[in-house]
Amino acid sequence: MASIQKRGTNSFLLVVEAGYDAKGKRIRRTKTIRIDDDKLLKTTKKLNNHLELELAKFRMEIEAGEYIAPEKMTLERFVSEWENKYAVSELGELTLDTYLRHLRNHILPYFGHMRLDQVKPIQVTTFLHALVRKDGKEKQLSSGTKIYIYRVLRNVFQRAVEWKIIQQNPVADVKRPRDTRENDINVYNEKEVEILFSLVQNEPSHWRVFTSLALAAGLRRGELLGLEWSHVDFEKGTLSIEQTIVRGKNGTSTIKGTKSRKSRRIISLPPSIMEELKIYNLKWKKEKMKMRDRWIENNHEWLFCNENGKHFYPTTPSTWWRRFTNRVEVSYIRLHDLRHTSATLLINQGIHAKVISERLGHADIRVTMDTYGHVLQTADKEAAQKLDGLFSQQKSSI
Repeated sequence: MASIQKRGTNSFLLVVEAGYDAKGKRIRRTKTIRIDDDKLLKTTKKLNNHLELELAKFRMEIEAGEYIAPEKMTLERFVSEWENKYAVSELGELTLDTYLRHLRNHILPYFGHMRLDQVKPIQVTTFLHALVRKDGKEKQLSSGTKIYIYRVLRNVFQRAVEWKIIQQNPVADVKRPRDTRENDINVYNEKEVEILFSLVQNEPSHWRVFTSLALAAGLRRGELLGLEWSHVDFEKGTLSIEQTIVRGKNGTSTIKGTKSRKSRRIISLPPSIMEELKIYNLKWKKEKMKMRDRWIENNHEWLFCNENGKHFYPTTPSTWWRRFTNRVEVSYIRLHDLRHTSATLLINQGIHAKVISERLGHADIRVTMDTYGHVLQTADKEAAQKLDGLFSQQKSSI
């Protein structure tokens, strides 16, 4: 049997009987729903239809074994639901692996036994403050790792809110751990970039172009590997970022969509880089013709590929980069730091943070401000110095 009971002005209790327990007692499942649409509340027929539909859906959940009473839902049990109904389809393979590792190593040992509605902001704060490494050294985790764990915990609880299991996300009320990694970003200055460009001229053409695009467009490694010739508009001088190539489970490479909606973007390139691309395109076509039937890639025309046309493995550029910097004896920074170098060069040229954010494909300008805040502050001081010189001249002429 199933029924609907009115509990308040806009609150209704759905009741579904789900058989008997071991002692012969009826098992009743209940669910409270609220109607915020005033027009719906004033129309009896439509309201009844809506409530009957919600009751039918609730009954189907129970009969399919998908319903778990909120009062019995521990975080550990909910994480299983979260993984199957959200994470597997919405997160990338490596991201999911990282999320599950943090859940397994840090979050579930602390919160796993607790009911979702029992977790309070003060407990989350205490948990984040006490985070230590799990290698027996009892050393505090880095700020970057703490921020990642915070993100995982917030994501899990947000799904619980969306699925109406709890009303509020306790993590959302806790301030994100402070990021102390600003000085961890290493970049090349303008002089070092000039030297780098001169040294990379002696490398194979694909690595010359790869380095040029990393610096000129600030692309992520996976975005560079995901580039196809159809993404290059030689007439408009633009590059379309539509996909990435990343390392998946068991070491396989995977073609994926961009990291976020904002990551799918069109970037304008300097004319000199477009000329370099035109020359590289001609060379690429000649190499393809030379390979003939040994060219086995028929579905894509990757900018950066092996002799048979297949795209590079995701870690190949990083391996080349480390060997290259060691061979030519330039100071080593991570390949990803070329992206940071690109952003820093733009900041120093006075380009607005919003434009830089869009070029980099950040989901939010706050990411740009958080990542390059110290560089922006330095540029701001230099701008003030220039303004001071301008105002000083005006004063002297009065």
